[in-house]
Amino acid sequence: MKFIAVLFCAAAVASTAAGARGPTFRSSIRPISPALAARMTGVSWRAGCPVSLRDLRLITASYRSFDGTVRRGTLIVNRDVAAKVIVVLGKLFAAQFPIRRLEPVDAFGGSDYVSIEADNTSAFNCRPVAGTSRWSEHAYGRAIDLNPLENPYVSGGATSHAASRRYLDRTRQLKGMVHAGDPVVQAFASVGWGWGGSWSGTKDFQHFSASGR
Repeated sequence: MKFIAVLFCAAAVASTAAGARGPTFRSSIRPISPALAARMTGVSWRAGCPVSLRDLRLITASYRSFDGTVRRGTLIVNRDVAAKVIVVLGKLFAAQFPIRRLEPVDAFGGSDYVSIEADNTSAFNCRPVAGTSRWSEHAYGRAIDLNPLENPYVSGGATSHAASRRYLDRTRQLKGMVHAGDPVVQAFASVGWGWGGSWSGTKDFQHFSASGR
């Protein structure tokens, strides 16, 4: 498959030329609309956040669901990484990697925990790193948590989400899981993003970020 990205003005369109072999990947990048800004304010964004609403972008993109159908989902990211995120999503689509859900965290009241429980892949959320006062990379719109139930945050060998326990054994090859060196890790690495699954000690298998943190 060939991956083609076209950027114009404030929007982007990408397509995977699949011919007769499969569906086409489509995506767009748009500024945050007044209506979306109103929904985000007081939920995922508030005054004092380290990034302004005008510096965020709404990505709409095709993805392959767990049942094999092609759906359209959305992510909110920093404008300075939006084009790279499109590249990654296109590569995941071409690799037929399944994504459970793809929605802004606002759909879950801005709660990271509730979003994870729904196995939702999300990006921007103006929140600190858990247990600290330091801004998360998500607060800058430069991080994505991918299939968080299949790829849990693991500390001391445990996870906070019961549905993730079957995925603690990372030697298993189950649908939606991410493994070292696989097409998912390679897709993010191709745009310079690091993976929380490669951290020493605590592992964050769902987490990819521009900084690697």
